[in-house]
Amino acid sequence: MSKKIQYTDEPLGEFRVISDFLPSPEELAFREESVKVTIALSKKSVDFFKSEAGKHHTQYQRMIRQLIDAYVDTQEQALTNRKS
Repeated sequence: MSKKIQYTDEPLGEFRVISDFLPSPEELAFREESVKVTIALSKKSVDFFKSEAGKHHTQYQRMIRQLIDAYVDTQEQALTNRKS
């Protein structure tokens, strides 16, 4: 059987308030327009993403799409900073 938890009356220590960093429900529900493309990837790359997707219980195509989107966001930000 499992061991019974024994609670104590110790002080909890210091607390600090952190800002809300989570996206709103509207942002989570937002689906960006997508375009289907055909692309040939190396077997090594696909195997890697399939393996990692399995570990994180998600789809490998979604991981690849998010990687490309993150790259685009970074490049767009870099271009904006260069123009300023």
